[in-house]
Amino acid sequence: MLVNIRIDFKIADVGSMENSYAKLDALNEKIHNNVKVLEEVTLKTCNRYEIYLILEEDINIPTTTFIVEKDDNAINHLLRLASGLESMIMGEDQILGQIKDARKKAIKEETIGPKLEKVFTKAIHVGQSIRKNTHINEGGVSVGSGAVELIEEKYGTLKGKNVLIVGAGEMGTVVAKALLDKQTNAIVVANRTFDKAQQLAQDLDGIAIKFKKMDESLHKIDILISATGAPHPLINKNRLSFLPPEHLENMIMLDLANPRDIEEDVKELKVQLYNLDDLRYIRDKNVEKRVKEAEKAEVIIAEETVLLKDALKQMEITPILSSLNVEAEKIRKSELEKTLHMLDLSDKDAKKLDALTHSIVDKMLFNVIKNLKQAVSNDDDETIRAAKKILIEYC
Repeated sequence: MLVNIRIDFKIADVGSMENSYAKLDALNEKIHNNVKVLEEVTLKTCNRYEIYLILEEDINIPTTTFIVEKDDNAINHLLRLASGLESMIMGEDQILGQIKDARKKAIKEETIGPKLEKVFTKAIHVGQSIRKNTHINEGGVSVGSGAVELIEEKYGTLKGKNVLIVGAGEMGTVVAKALLDKQTNAIVVANRTFDKAQQLAQDLDGIAIKFKKMDESLHKIDILISATGAPHPLINKNRLSFLPPEHLENMIMLDLANPRDIEEDVKELKVQLYNLDDLRYIRDKNVEKRVKEAEKAEVIIAEETVLLKDALKQMEITPILSSLNVEAEKIRKSELEKTLHMLDLSDKDAKKLDALTHSIVDKMLFNVIKNLKQAVSNDDDETIRAAKKILIEYC
Protein backbone atom coordinates (compact mmCIF):
# COMPACT_ATOMS: atom_id res chain seq x y z
CA MET A 1 0.00 0.00 0.00
CA LEU A 2 1.48 3.33 -1.17
CA VAL A 3 0.29 6.34 0.83
CA ASN A 4 0.97 10.04 0.29
CA ILE A 5 0.14 12.47 3.11
CA ARG A 6 0.70 16.15 2.41
CA ILE A 7 -0.04 19.78 3.04
CA ASP A 8 0.78 22.42 0.44
CA PHE A 9 0.02 25.94 -0.73
CA LYS A 10 -3.22 24.78 -2.33
CA ILE A 11 -4.88 24.11 1.01
CA ALA A 12 -2.86 26.25 3.43
CA ASP A 13 -1.31 29.69 3.69
CA VAL A 14 2.21 30.20 5.07
CA GLY A 15 1.04 30.47 8.68
CA SER A 16 -1.04 27.29 8.47
CA MET A 17 1.87 25.46 6.87
CA GLU A 18 4.18 26.45 9.71
CA ASN A 19 1.69 25.27 12.31
CA SER A 20 1.14 21.95 10.55
CA TYR A 21 4.67 20.55 10.37
CA ALA A 22 4.65 19.17 13.90
CA LYS A 23 1.10 17.83 13.41
CA LEU A 24 2.12 15.94 10.26
CA ASP A 25 5.16 14.50 12.04
CA ALA A 26 2.89 13.39 14.89
CA LEU A 27 0.46 11.75 12.44
CA ASN A 28 3.36 9.96 10.77
CA GLU A 29 4.59 8.70 14.14
CA LYS A 30 1.10 7.42 14.93
CA ILE A 31 1.05 5.51 11.63
CA HIS A 32 4.44 3.98 12.46
CA ASN A 33 3.06 2.85 15.82
CA ASN A 34 -0.03 1.20 14.31
CA VAL A 35 1.17 -0.50 11.15
CA LYS A 36 4.45 -1.77 9.74
CA VAL A 37 6.06 0.90 7.54
CA LEU A 38 8.24 -0.77 4.92
CA GLU A 39 9.57 2.33 3.12
CA GLU A 40 9.48 6.10 3.56
CA VAL A 41 10.47 9.27 1.67
CA THR A 42 9.81 12.82 2.88
CA LEU A 43 9.72 15.92 0.70
CA LYS A 44 9.79 19.37 2.29
CA THR A 45 9.99 22.62 0.29
CA CYS A 46 9.03 26.24 0.92
CA ASN A 47 5.39 25.57 0.08
CA ARG A 48 4.76 21.86 0.69
CA TYR A 49 5.48 19.03 3.11
CA GLU A 50 4.84 15.51 1.83
CA ILE A 51 5.42 12.02 3.21
CA TYR A 52 5.38 8.91 1.02
CA LEU A 53 4.99 5.55 2.78
CA ILE A 54 4.83 1.92 1.75
CA LEU A 55 2.67 0.18 4.35
CA GLU A 56 2.36 -3.55 4.94
CA GLU A 57 -1.43 -3.21 5.04
CA ASP A 58 -4.10 -0.61 4.35
CA ILE A 59 -5.19 1.58 7.25
CA ASN A 60 -7.66 4.40 7.71
CA ILE A 61 -5.92 7.75 8.24
CA PRO A 62 -8.52 10.18 9.59
CA THR A 63 -7.51 13.81 9.07
CA THR A 64 -9.11 17.06 8.00
CA THR A 65 -5.82 18.96 7.97
CA PHE A 66 -3.91 16.98 5.38
CA ILE A 67 -4.49 15.47 1.96
CA VAL A 68 -4.24 11.67 2.00
CA GLU A 69 -3.99 9.76 -1.27
CA LYS A 70 -3.22 6.10 -1.89
CA ASP A 71 -1.80 3.90 -4.64
CA ASP A 72 -2.87 5.17 -8.11
CA ASN A 73 -3.80 8.64 -6.87
CA ALA A 74 -0.54 8.99 -4.95
CA ILE A 75 1.44 7.90 -8.01
CA ASN A 76 -0.41 10.33 -10.26
CA HIS A 77 0.23 13.19 -7.84
CA LEU A 78 3.98 12.53 -7.65
CA LEU A 79 4.31 12.33 -11.44
CA ARG A 80 2.35 15.58 -11.80
CA LEU A 81 4.49 17.14 -9.10
CA ALA A 82 7.74 16.18 -10.81
CA SER A 83 6.38 17.63 -14.05
CA GLY A 84 5.70 21.04 -12.52
CA LEU A 85 1.92 20.74 -12.83
CA GLU A 86 1.36 20.95 -9.07
CA SER A 87 3.67 23.93 -8.53
CA MET A 88 2.63 27.41 -7.45
CA ILE A 89 4.13 28.63 -10.72
CA MET A 90 3.29 26.04 -13.37
CA GLY A 91 6.26 24.39 -15.02
CA GLU A 92 8.94 25.56 -12.60
CA ASP A 93 12.08 23.43 -12.60
CA GLN A 94 13.09 23.65 -8.94
CA ILE A 95 10.70 20.95 -7.77
CA LEU A 96 12.41 18.30 -9.90
CA GLY A 97 15.70 18.92 -8.10
CA GLN A 98 13.90 18.82 -4.76
CA ILE A 99 12.40 15.42 -5.58
CA LYS A 100 15.87 14.15 -6.53
CA ASP A 101 17.21 15.45 -3.20
CA ALA A 102 14.39 13.74 -1.27
CA ARG A 103 15.25 10.43 -2.94
CA LYS A 104 18.98 10.85 -2.21
CA LYS A 105 18.24 11.68 1.43
CA ALA A 106 16.07 8.57 1.78
CA ILE A 107 18.83 6.45 0.22
CA LYS A 108 21.36 7.90 2.66
CA GLU A 109 19.05 7.30 5.63
CA GLU A 110 18.16 3.82 4.29
CA THR A 111 14.40 4.43 4.44
CA ILE A 112 13.72 3.90 0.74
CA GLY A 113 13.17 0.41 -0.66
CA PRO A 114 12.54 -1.15 -4.07
CA LYS A 115 8.98 0.15 -4.52
CA LEU A 116 9.56 3.82 -3.64
CA GLU A 117 12.86 3.67 -5.49
CA LYS A 118 10.99 2.63 -8.63
CA VAL A 119 8.25 5.24 -8.05
CA PHE A 120 10.64 8.14 -7.47
CA THR A 121 12.96 7.11 -10.29
CA LYS A 122 9.96 7.02 -12.62
CA ALA A 123 8.78 10.44 -11.37
CA ILE A 124 12.20 11.97 -12.06
CA HIS A 125 12.27 10.36 -15.52
CA VAL A 126 8.78 11.68 -16.31
CA GLY A 127 9.67 15.18 -15.10
CA GLN A 128 12.74 15.23 -17.33
CA SER A 129 10.85 13.79 -20.30
CA ILE A 130 8.05 16.36 -20.08
CA ARG A 131 10.50 19.25 -19.92
CA LYS A 132 12.29 17.82 -22.94
CA ASN A 133 9.18 17.11 -25.03
CA THR A 134 6.97 20.07 -24.10
CA HIS A 135 7.45 23.79 -23.43
CA ILE A 136 5.98 23.61 -19.94
CA ASN A 137 9.00 25.41 -18.46
CA GLU A 138 9.58 27.86 -21.30
CA GLY A 139 11.11 31.13 -20.15
CA GLY A 140 12.94 29.67 -17.15
CA VAL A 141 9.90 30.07 -14.92
CA SER A 142 10.61 29.58 -11.21
CA VAL A 143 9.67 30.79 -7.77
CA GLY A 144 12.71 33.04 -8.10
CA SER A 145 11.51 34.68 -11.30
CA GLY A 146 8.05 34.97 -9.76
CA ALA A 147 9.53 36.71 -6.74
CA VAL A 148 11.37 39.20 -8.94
CA GLU A 149 8.20 39.85 -10.93
CA LEU A 150 6.31 40.51 -7.70
CA ILE A 151 8.90 43.08 -6.62
CA GLU A 152 8.80 44.74 -10.02
CA GLU A 153 5.02 45.07 -9.82
CA LYS A 154 5.28 46.71 -6.41
CA TYR A 155 8.47 48.74 -6.87
CA GLY A 156 8.66 49.42 -10.60
CA THR A 157 12.08 49.09 -12.20
CA LEU A 158 14.83 47.42 -10.21
CA LYS A 159 17.55 49.26 -12.07
CA GLY A 160 20.05 50.74 -9.64
CA LYS A 161 18.50 49.10 -6.58
CA ASN A 162 20.62 47.46 -3.88
CA VAL A 163 19.47 43.96 -3.01
CA LEU A 164 20.34 41.95 0.07
CA ILE A 165 19.79 38.20 -0.20
CA VAL A 166 19.76 36.46 3.16
CA GLY A 167 20.56 32.80 2.57
CA ALA A 168 22.81 31.32 -0.09
CA GLY A 169 21.00 28.01 -0.36
CA GLU A 170 18.88 26.70 -3.21
CA MET A 171 16.13 29.32 -3.01
CA GLY A 172 18.55 32.21 -2.51
CA THR A 173 20.47 31.08 -5.57
CA VAL A 174 17.33 30.84 -7.70
CA VAL A 175 16.26 34.37 -6.73
CA ALA A 176 19.72 35.80 -7.25
CA LYS A 177 19.95 34.39 -10.77
CA ALA A 178 16.52 35.79 -11.57
CA LEU A 179 17.84 39.23 -10.60
CA LEU A 180 20.90 39.06 -12.84
CA ASP A 181 19.43 40.89 -15.83
CA LYS A 182 17.58 43.52 -13.77
CA GLN A 183 20.57 45.89 -13.59
CA THR A 184 20.69 46.06 -9.81
CA ASN A 185 23.74 47.88 -8.46
CA ALA A 186 24.86 45.13 -6.15
CA ILE A 187 23.74 41.80 -4.82
CA VAL A 188 24.91 41.42 -1.25
CA VAL A 189 24.67 37.91 0.14
CA ALA A 190 24.54 37.06 3.83
CA ASN A 191 24.60 33.47 5.02
CA ARG A 192 25.64 31.59 8.13
CA THR A 193 28.11 29.60 6.03
CA PHE A 194 30.32 32.33 4.66
CA ASP A 195 31.99 30.09 2.05
CA LYS A 196 28.62 29.52 0.39
CA ALA A 197 27.92 33.25 0.48
CA GLN A 198 31.26 33.96 -1.20
CA GLN A 199 30.63 31.37 -3.92
CA LEU A 200 27.20 32.77 -4.77
CA ALA A 201 28.45 36.36 -4.64
CA GLN A 202 31.28 35.45 -7.02
CA ASP A 203 28.87 33.82 -9.44
CA LEU A 204 26.71 36.94 -9.42
CA ASP A 205 29.50 39.51 -9.39
CA GLY A 206 28.23 40.59 -5.99
CA ILE A 207 29.59 41.18 -2.50
CA ALA A 208 29.57 38.60 0.29
CA ILE A 209 29.20 39.64 3.91
CA LYS A 210 29.19 37.60 7.09
CA PHE A 211 25.83 36.96 8.65
CA LYS A 212 26.67 38.80 11.88
CA LYS A 213 27.64 41.87 9.81
CA MET A 214 24.30 42.02 8.02
CA ASP A 215 22.86 44.88 10.09
CA GLU A 216 25.71 47.14 9.04
CA SER A 217 24.52 46.97 5.42
CA LEU A 218 20.81 47.49 5.99
CA HIS A 219 20.96 51.29 5.76
CA LYS A 220 21.80 51.09 2.05
CA ILE A 221 19.52 48.19 1.09
CA ASP A 222 16.39 48.81 -1.00
CA ILE A 223 15.21 45.22 -1.32
CA LEU A 224 15.74 42.42 1.18
CA ILE A 225 14.96 38.85 0.14
CA SER A 226 15.23 36.20 2.84
CA ALA A 227 15.28 32.48 2.10
CA THR A 228 17.05 30.57 4.84
CA GLY A 229 16.29 27.29 6.54
CA ALA A 230 16.36 28.82 10.01
CA PRO A 231 13.83 27.33 12.47
CA HIS A 232 12.90 30.76 13.84
CA PRO A 233 12.56 34.37 12.54
CA LEU A 234 15.78 36.27 11.87
CA ILE A 235 14.40 39.75 11.28
CA ASN A 236 11.84 41.65 13.33
CA LYS A 237 10.79 45.17 14.26
CA ASN A 238 13.42 45.54 16.98
CA ARG A 239 16.23 44.55 14.65
CA LEU A 240 15.25 47.24 12.14
CA SER A 241 14.34 50.01 14.57
CA PHE A 242 17.74 51.73 14.28
CA LEU A 243 17.10 52.57 10.61
CA PRO A 244 15.66 55.99 9.63
CA PRO A 245 11.85 55.92 9.11
CA GLU A 246 12.15 57.33 5.58
CA HIS A 247 14.47 54.47 4.63
CA LEU A 248 12.18 51.82 6.12
CA GLU A 249 9.16 53.20 4.26
CA ASN A 250 10.95 52.69 0.96
CA MET A 251 12.17 49.17 1.70
CA ILE A 252 10.63 46.03 0.27
CA MET A 253 11.11 42.73 2.08
CA LEU A 254 10.24 39.40 0.52
CA ASP A 255 10.20 36.35 2.79
CA LEU A 256 10.52 33.11 0.80
CA ALA A 257 11.29 30.94 3.81
CA ASN A 258 9.02 28.46 5.52
CA PRO A 259 9.08 28.69 8.47
CA ARG A 260 9.24 32.43 7.95
CA ASP A 261 12.41 34.50 8.43
CA ILE A 262 10.71 37.88 8.88
CA GLU A 263 8.14 38.67 11.52
CA GLU A 264 4.94 40.51 10.63
CA ASP A 265 5.70 43.31 13.10
CA VAL A 266 8.12 44.93 10.61
CA LYS A 267 5.01 46.28 8.89
CA GLU A 268 4.59 48.60 11.87
CA LEU A 269 7.69 50.38 10.58
CA LYS A 270 5.97 50.91 7.20
CA VAL A 271 8.15 48.25 5.55
CA GLN A 272 6.47 46.61 2.55
CA LEU A 273 6.56 42.91 3.48
CA TYR A 274 5.54 40.08 1.16
CA ASN A 275 5.78 36.31 1.53
CA LEU A 276 5.05 33.09 -0.34
CA ASP A 277 1.31 33.67 -0.16
CA ASP A 278 1.70 36.78 -2.33
CA LEU A 279 3.36 34.73 -5.09
CA ARG A 280 0.04 32.97 -5.70
CA TYR A 281 -1.32 36.06 -7.38
CA ILE A 282 1.53 37.19 -9.61
CA ARG A 283 0.72 37.67 -13.26
CA ASP A 284 2.14 34.91 -15.42
CA LYS A 285 2.63 36.28 -18.93
CA ASN A 286 2.89 32.82 -20.48
CA VAL A 287 0.29 30.99 -18.44
CA GLU A 288 -2.02 30.28 -21.40
CA LYS A 289 0.81 28.73 -23.38
CA ARG A 290 1.82 26.59 -20.39
CA VAL A 291 -1.75 25.40 -19.88
CA LYS A 292 -1.70 24.06 -23.45
CA GLU A 293 1.64 22.40 -22.79
CA ALA A 294 0.20 20.93 -19.60
CA GLU A 295 -2.34 19.05 -21.71
CA LYS A 296 0.55 17.37 -23.54
CA ALA A 297 2.18 16.63 -20.20
CA GLU A 298 -0.99 14.97 -18.93
CA VAL A 299 -0.92 12.52 -21.86
CA ILE A 300 2.67 11.55 -21.04
CA ILE A 301 1.82 11.18 -17.35
CA ALA A 302 -1.17 8.93 -18.13
CA GLU A 303 0.99 6.64 -20.29
CA GLU A 304 3.83 6.50 -17.77
CA THR A 305 1.41 5.86 -14.90
CA VAL A 306 0.17 2.69 -16.61
CA LEU A 307 3.75 1.50 -17.13
CA LEU A 308 4.66 2.23 -13.52
CA LYS A 309 1.58 0.45 -12.16
CA ASP A 310 2.43 -2.62 -14.23
CA ALA A 311 6.02 -2.55 -12.99
CA LEU A 312 4.88 -2.31 -9.36
CA LYS A 313 2.44 -5.19 -9.84
CA GLN A 314 5.20 -7.29 -11.37
CA MET A 315 7.33 -6.50 -8.31
CA GLU A 316 4.44 -7.68 -6.13
CA ILE A 317 4.25 -11.12 -7.74
CA THR A 318 8.03 -11.61 -8.00
CA PRO A 319 8.36 -12.98 -4.43
CA ILE A 320 5.28 -15.15 -5.05
CA LEU A 321 6.82 -16.68 -8.17
CA SER A 322 10.16 -17.03 -6.43
CA SER A 323 8.57 -18.81 -3.48
CA LEU A 324 6.60 -21.06 -5.84
CA ASN A 325 9.71 -22.04 -7.82
CA VAL A 326 11.82 -22.61 -4.71
CA GLU A 327 9.18 -24.82 -3.06
CA ALA A 328 8.54 -26.80 -6.25
CA GLU A 329 12.27 -27.37 -6.79
CA LYS A 330 12.71 -28.47 -3.19
CA ILE A 331 9.94 -31.07 -3.54
CA ARG A 332 11.22 -32.22 -6.94
CA LYS A 333 14.75 -32.79 -5.66
CA SER A 334 13.56 -34.56 -2.52
CA GLU A 335 11.31 -36.96 -4.42
CA LEU A 336 13.94 -37.50 -7.13
CA GLU A 337 16.56 -38.47 -4.57
CA LYS A 338 14.17 -40.94 -2.91
CA THR A 339 13.42 -42.54 -6.28
CA LEU A 340 17.07 -42.75 -7.33
CA HIS A 341 17.91 -44.52 -4.05
CA MET A 342 15.30 -47.19 -4.82
CA LEU A 343 16.39 -47.73 -8.43
CA ASP A 344 19.69 -48.93 -9.78
CA LEU A 345 20.03 -46.56 -12.71
CA SER A 346 22.98 -45.61 -14.83
CA ASP A 347 24.14 -41.97 -14.82
CA LYS A 348 22.60 -41.55 -18.24
CA ASP A 349 19.18 -42.80 -17.09
CA ALA A 350 19.41 -40.77 -13.85
CA LYS A 351 19.91 -37.61 -15.95
CA LYS A 352 16.89 -38.55 -18.08
CA LEU A 353 14.77 -38.93 -14.93
CA ASP A 354 16.06 -35.59 -13.64
CA ALA A 355 15.07 -33.91 -16.93
CA LEU A 356 11.68 -35.62 -16.84
CA THR A 357 10.89 -34.30 -13.33
CA HIS A 358 12.03 -30.81 -14.39
CA SER A 359 9.67 -30.95 -17.35
CA ILE A 360 6.74 -32.13 -15.22
CA VAL A 361 7.22 -29.35 -12.66
CA ASP A 362 7.60 -26.68 -15.37
CA LYS A 363 4.40 -27.79 -17.08
CA MET A 364 2.49 -27.89 -13.80
CA LEU A 365 3.63 -24.35 -12.92
CA PHE A 366 3.08 -22.92 -16.40
CA ASN A 367 -0.63 -22.16 -16.03
CA VAL A 368 -0.23 -20.97 -12.43
CA ILE A 369 2.43 -18.44 -13.46
CA LYS A 370 0.43 -17.46 -16.54
CA ASN A 371 -2.70 -16.83 -14.44
CA LEU A 372 -0.77 -14.78 -11.88
CA LYS A 373 0.66 -12.58 -14.61
CA GLN A 374 -2.82 -12.25 -16.08
CA ALA A 375 -4.08 -11.16 -12.64
CA VAL A 376 -1.47 -8.40 -12.70
CA SER A 377 -2.63 -7.23 -16.13
CA ASN A 378 -6.27 -7.25 -14.98
CA ASP A 379 -5.55 -5.50 -11.65
CA ASP A 380 -6.98 -8.57 -9.92
CA ASP A 381 -5.70 -7.76 -6.43
CA GLU A 382 -7.84 -10.43 -4.79
CA THR A 383 -6.15 -13.24 -6.73
CA ILE A 384 -2.72 -11.81 -6.01
CA ARG A 385 -3.45 -11.53 -2.29
CA ALA A 386 -4.76 -15.09 -2.18
CA ALA A 387 -1.69 -16.42 -3.99
CA LYS A 388 0.60 -14.48 -1.68
CA LYS A 389 -1.11 -15.90 1.39
CA ILE A 390 -0.93 -19.48 0.14
CA LEU A 391 2.54 -19.47 -1.33
CA ILE A 392 4.46 -17.18 1.04
CA GLU A 393 2.79 -17.77 4.40
CA TYR A 394 2.42 -21.52 4.04
CA CYS A 395 5.33 -22.58 1.86
